[in-house]
Amino acid sequence: MYQRVGAIAVKKDLTNIRLLCETVGNPQDQFRSVHIAGTNGKGSSAHMLAAILQVAGYKTGLYTSPHLKNFTERIKINGLEIPESEVARIVSGNKEVLGQIKPSFFEMSVAMAFEYFAKQHVDIAIVETGLGGRLDSTNILKPEVALITNISPDHTQMLGNTITEIAKEKGGIIKWNTPVVISESDIQTADVFNRIATEKNASITFADTIYTWDDTGTRLFDNHNKQIVCLSKSNYLPEYQLKNIQGVLAVTELLCKKHYHIDEDAVALGLRDFQKLTHFKGRWQVIYKKPLTICDTGHNIAGINEVIKEINKLQYRKLHIVWGMVDDKDAVKICSLLPKHASYYFCKPDIPRGMPVERLHSAAKKAGLKGSIIKNVDRAITEAIRQAKSDDLIFIGGSTFVVAEIKDI
Repeated sequence: MYQRVGAIAVKKDLTNIRLLCETVGNPQDQFRSVHIAGTNGKGSSAHMLAAILQVAGYKTGLYTSPHLKNFTERIKINGLEIPESEVARIVSGNKEVLGQIKPSFFEMSVAMAFEYFAKQHVDIAIVETGLGGRLDSTNILKPEVALITNISPDHTQMLGNTITEIAKEKGGIIKWNTPVVISESDIQTADVFNRIATEKNASITFADTIYTWDDTGTRLFDNHNKQIVCLSKSNYLPEYQLKNIQGVLAVTELLCKKHYHIDEDAVALGLRDFQKLTHFKGRWQVIYKKPLTICDTGHNIAGINEVIKEINKLQYRKLHIVWGMVDDKDAVKICSLLPKHASYYFCKPDIPRGMPVERLHSAAKKAGLKGSIIKNVDRAITEAIRQAKSDDLIFIGGSTFVVAEIKDI
């Protein structure tokens, strides 16, 4: 399982997933889909789209990864997780072929999601890639629309050391004659995406050239039609979600052109309540009110920069940060981004990939951070709460797997 042990678990090949899906009747061809890749924002975008389509009356599947608490979080229909009994049925029913093919954990999860969506006759499924795109197990789909959120350095040991190399891997989800939306245009990646789209005869839309927010982040303009398309955003949405909304709206517009019936009310309600409708967890989520305690799963440089922007907007007496990482990240580089005035509680997520807390603490010292070593995530959170006053701010993050260990999430 990649989330636990890292790159050794990844199979860069589509052979297994094709064999697995063939044994159950190629379920990926039995439902319509939207396919989403990107470095950051793909999970949020997937949940937003699923919520909009759900409100519009469509039976909507949603496949995302990793899960925080339970495996069943990965596979949902209209916000409801796949029943454990259904997971058991699919695994036991395919035990022999699983033994023959020996798929990775992710390959098995994807095949399970596709079989479940087909069996439940979903109208459409929103499917998020795991790593990359070109060789990701989800990339046997033939989607209605593809969405690529953004590109920044992450998982470079598998996807490439440059932005253009990573973009080429993510751009691998672009299919022949299938429209693709890019949420955030970038001079380093635009040529890559344009070239792939031209080769595949795929129309390409750069969402941030169509939709732009005003300076307050409360009004969104459609630059093509010269009109306001969204009058307000939800108070709890951090600024980085505004970029995701642009891509989501562009995908929604393309689906409408394909005769999906999605009115303005469905879009507004879906965006406003997407966390509640899809049970989305871990992105700028308030855990406690006093002291204000927030978690976020941002774990690479681009994601952490966005988190720091949000922290800087808040008022507090003192900042406490519970921080842990996985061992394939550049700890010194990431720690150098973090606020130096905070009190830190360094910990290790309870997985083999977790960065040893002594190594994290050493990197943090080099970056000018001060704090204590508390190896267990739960104990680190408890200590931060014990030390904090009611008007302080506690932030918990650094890794999805730190957030996953929060008891009250």
